[in-house]
Amino acid sequence: MLFLFLGIVGIALKYLEVAPVAGWPWWVVLAPFGLAVIWWWWADKSGLTEKNAMEKMEKRKKERIDRQRDAMGMLKKRK
Repeated sequence: MLFLFLGIVGIALKYLEVAPVAGWPWWVVLAPFGLAVIWWWWADKSGLTEKNAMEKMEKRKKERIDRQRDAMGMLKKRK
């Protein structure tokens, strides 16, 4: 996400001819988009994306179970 933000800001600054970005070559301004593609490829290949999705699902499952136990009066009171 950071790479996309940097790329969009870079394009805007280049388009508006804001110094020093106006003098940079286009490949430097567009490089963050390439880095974003590489990051997404690596995250998918390494399993990082799947791991994060599984952790999020487990957290939602635990919260749902805790809510149900609390509604039934089975959850211990926390201090």
